[in-house]
Amino acid sequence: MFSSRDTFEGDSCPVRDELLGEMYRASESGLPRLVESVSPDARARLALFCYRRSHLHSLAVAIAGSCNERDLIENGGRVGSTLYALAREGAAKSSPSLSGGRKPITLSTKPLSVLAPLDDEIDDEISEAVPA
Repeated sequence: MFSSRDTFEGDSCPVRDELLGEMYRASESGLPRLVESVSPDARARLALFCYRRSHLHSLAVAIAGSCNERDLIENGGRVGSTLYALAREGAAKSSPSLSGGRKPITLSTKPLSVLAPLDDEIDDEISEAVPA
């Protein structure tokens, strides 16, 4: 029996990297056109491939929305069933666009550390010790 680690390591993307990149960068209206260019079986495998990577979850749910439940379950078992449910739930809520649905990046507004003021006394001592 394979462990989940073996499954993850042996997992390869079912589409070429360029197409996956195009899908990742696609607008909400452009993604369905790209997804339609992939066969239903490969589409289910692609949705599962993306779902196993946290940074691609929203893409996985969007792709799974175009898959039928049977294909997702045949390729992913319980994970496929869960992904199908997430896609249907997301469609019911009319989820935000892929680019707008990402969590915003927040940056600290406070300094990371307080720096001690520079001590100029050392420079003054050195300049006094060295004759000009």
